[in-house]
Amino acid sequence: MNKRLTADLASGALAEALSDIAEDAARVILPHWRNGVVAQVKSDDSPVTLADQQAEALILTRLAALYPGVQAVAEEAVAADGAPAVTGDWFWLIDPLDGTRGFIEGRESFTVNIALVHKDTVVAGVVTAPATSTTWRSGPAGAGAFRRRFGDAWQAIRVRDRPDAPVAVMSHSLNDADAKRLASRYGCREWQGVDSSLKFCLIAEGRYDAYPRNGPTSEWDTAAGQAVLEAAGGRVLSEDGALFRYGKPGFLNGGFVAMGG
Repeated sequence: MNKRLTADLASGALAEALSDIAEDAARVILPHWRNGVVAQVKSDDSPVTLADQQAEALILTRLAALYPGVQAVAEEAVAADGAPAVTGDWFWLIDPLDGTRGFIEGRESFTVNIALVHKDTVVAGVVTAPATSTTWRSGPAGAGAFRRRFGDAWQAIRVRDRPDAPVAVMSHSLNDADAKRLASRYGCREWQGVDSSLKFCLIAEGRYDAYPRNGPTSEWDTAAGQAVLEAAGGRVLSEDGALFRYGKPGFLNGGFVAMGG
């Protein structure tokens, strides 16, 4: 077991370090944004850009230097080399640029995601939105969740109590009819489309109430956002109502719902 990892997790130093790494990755990404970015198509038909690759390289290098021996499962490495077998109780889940399609189109809601998983449970996570210079992170166990603009002090955030008219935040990829049906399943009459893991963070800071998802995602798409949301008092459940777990075959997720208060 990496003693520094567990000590830093308990003290909050790990979340601070992950935040700094994610923000540095954001600085690598931003020069590409709205600057004639060129995408290639991966074997799963999803796009990848030089920004994805450069950000992932920075994150992997920095994590290996800080916490050697902790396995990393990162989106672009998996796309290139296949999904690894997890060989220890601890591993990273990394999405260096979540919301690549929106990024290519010039939208703002793309994110950098770094999460730490212990066995099958996400225990720490950081989400950074480069376009708005904003980072969300979990704290040590029981300490809550926090948000900051780059260079500013951390501000505590928390989910809101469920209102009489809860509002869902949903994937942009859904058409109106499907989105309305899915939102209504969780008591939401209204919904807003947003790209990337930003949806988890918007619930965590009390702006929305639910994020239901029935389409496919990978574990690196959800782990960091789940860590932030759970630290803020929310929860993420599988379609059968069980707690949402990690290290599944191929690192693939089934349907889930993320909820606030």
